[in-house]
Amino acid sequence: MTESGPNIEEIRALRDRLTAQTLRTPVMRCPAITQELDGDTEVFAKLEFLQRTGTFKARGALATLHALSDEEQLRGVTAVSAGNHAIATAFAAHSVGTTAKVVMLRSANPFRVAACKDYGAEVVLADDVHQAFELAQNIRDKEGRFFVHPFEGRSVALGTGTMGLEICEQVADFDAIVIPVGGGGLIGGVSNAVKQLRPDVELIGVEPEGADSMHRSFASGKPESIENVATMADSLGAPFAMPFSFALTRRNVDRLTMINDEQMGRAMGFLFRSMNIAVEPACAASTAAMLGPLRDSLRGKRVVLVMCGSNIDWRTFSQQVIFDNVA
Repeated sequence: MTESGPNIEEIRALRDRLTAQTLRTPVMRCPAITQELDGDTEVFAKLEFLQRTGTFKARGALATLHALSDEEQLRGVTAVSAGNHAIATAFAAHSVGTTAKVVMLRSANPFRVAACKDYGAEVVLADDVHQAFELAQNIRDKEGRFFVHPFEGRSVALGTGTMGLEICEQVADFDAIVIPVGGGGLIGGVSNAVKQLRPDVELIGVEPEGADSMHRSFASGKPESIENVATMADSLGAPFAMPFSFALTRRNVDRLTMINDEQMGRAMGFLFRSMNIAVEPACAASTAAMLGPLRDSLRGKRVVLVMCGSNIDWRTFSQQVIFDNVA
C-alpha cells in the first residue's frame, strides 16, 4: 500500500479476482466530440455505463463485499444511495450469496428502485439524504448488517482503481483524463491507479454546481459538507466529502472544474444525437466539461472521458435532455 491508497499490484489482483463478476468495459475513440472541438483534440471515452448494473459502482461494492469475513457476509449488508450504489450493492450481495437492505431517497427514480428489488434487495425509503444515512445506521446497529459506503474507504478505492488500470492498458498514450465527481470514490480510486502508472497524466474532476462539496473541500483543505444538493445529476449529489476519499483525491487530482445542469442536459442531447447513447446526467458530465470549461485548456491533447453510468428511464431522460440545433 502506498501512502495515498492501494498499490497497483493489489488493484491488479482484485481485477483478476472480479473477472467473472465485472466487465472490462470498452474504450472508444469519439470522432463526433473531436469534430465538435474543431478537430484539435483527440477524445476517447471509457464506456463504464456498459458495466454490470449500469455504472462503475459495481466495482467498489464487489470489492467491499469480497473483503468481508464469512460471518459479516452472513449477516448481510446495507447501503445508502440515490440509486446506482443501491443497485450495485444489491447486485454484489446477490453475487456473493448474501442479502441487502438498502436505503434510497423517496424521490429516487422508480426504474432504479425496481432494479434493486430485481436483485433481491429490500428497499427502505427516506425523505432526504441526511435521513437516509440515519436509517442505514439504525439498520446496521439493530440488524448487524455491514454498511457498504457509497464512496468512502479503501475497498471502494481498490474497486474503482480497477477502472484506472483498465484505461491505462486500453489507451497507449493520453495526456488527461476527465472524471465526474460525487463523493470522491470514483475519482479517488481511478486517480490513485492512473498516477502510479502514468504520473504525467493530468487528472481533472468535474462537479455539478449544485453539489460542490469537493470544490469546497479543496478550498479549505479538509472535508466539507453542503446543506442541500441542487442538481439533476443525483448520482453526483454527495452532501459531504469524507477523509479517505478526499485525501486520495486531493493527492492525485490536478484540478477541478464545474458545470451546471443546462450543460449536462445539452451534453446528453449531443451524445444521443451523435453517438446514439442515452445516458444519465452524471455520465454526461465529463462530455459537458470537455465541450465547455475544458475546451481551451485541453486543446490539442489526447483526452479520456469517463462515462460513468446509464441508469435512466426514457421518461426522465426526455425531461432532462436538451437538444441543440434541431431544425
